[in-house]
Amino acid sequence: MAYLAQFVNILAWILFVAILIRSIISWTNLEQSNPLVVIIYQITEPILAPIRRLLPSFGGLDLSPVVAIIIIFVIQRIVIAFAR
Repeated sequence: MAYLAQFVNILAWILFVAILIRSIISWTNLEQSNPLVVIIYQITEPILAPIRRLLPSFGGLDLSPVVAIIIIFVIQRIVIAFAR
């Protein structure tokens, strides 16, 4: 079980960083064809798209990254708690 907790912990931090980078990218004018942007979008879009569909519109403000990060860390804490 300790390996599962370690894996989930590492995965949670990787996803957190990817979502954070995506949020920063959205504030900049990086080309969508940039390989880094493509990779970040491929990692984060499967997580953010379903959340975006469920959230109501906030006047152009995308809160899906915030919700995704909260969900990721809640899952991380649950898995770590059960792994002990």
